Amino acid sequence: MASLQQTMLSLQSKLPPSSFQIAKSLPIRRTNLPLRIGGGNAAGARMSATAAGSYAMALADVAKRNDTLELTSADVEKLEKVFSDPQVLNFFANPTVEVEKKRLVIDEIVKFSSLQSHTSNFLNILVDANRINIVTDIVKEFEMVYNKITDTQLAEVRSVVKLEPPQLAQIAKQVQKLTGAKNMRVKTILDPSLVAGFTIRYGDSGSKLIDMSVKKQLEDIAAQLELGEIQLAA
Repeated sequence: MASLQQTMLSLQSKLPPSSFQIAKSLPIRRTNLPLRIGGGNAAGARMSATAAGSYAMALADVAKRNDTLELTSADVEKLEKVFSDPQVLNFFANPTVEVEKKRLVIDEIVKFSSLQSHTSNFLNILVDANRINIVTDIVKEFEMVYNKITDTQLAEVRSVVKLEPPQLAQIAKQVQKLTGAKNMRVKTILDPSLVAGFTIRYGDSGSKLIDMSVKKQLEDIAAQLELGEIQLAA
């Protein structure tokens, strides 16, 4: 990531020539892509979500036809880490940065993360269509598409400290029993706000939650105390 950051800093003073071609295998035509929607209203958010889903489906379709779904999923996980850096995301979202400079950084990301050629082409398509700013949404949508195709259940485990592999395996086993999914994936996130314990979120779009955190216990106690004070006042 250090080399990526250095590249972005040097782009302002150095701009070597760069070419851009859309891979013929990608089932995306720029004229058919959703237009960028401005503003932060609810309609704009829905359109952005629709666009992210469309791009995710297109990438998954290419991966299936190339028999590289697993490798592409690994690429997307790498992109999630790269674009979790605010400096990277802000660079691409900045409309004053020239497209050629963004393509140069894409080249660095591809090299740094060892991405497949169709993933590289996909990123360049997003830059060309002014949609690279929704790449994090595309990552989330692709994850859901991948899980549906492979009958995989994702369990997001948040904890204060890093859980050991046997603990994560046990969590995956229990969630698999609850959902009946063929495959399981566990994503771990460190969250100091939980105080202690852990939470497990799973289901469609993380709709179900198992909360075993001390934070939740403290909130329950506080709620009970507040309810008790109200009852006494009555």
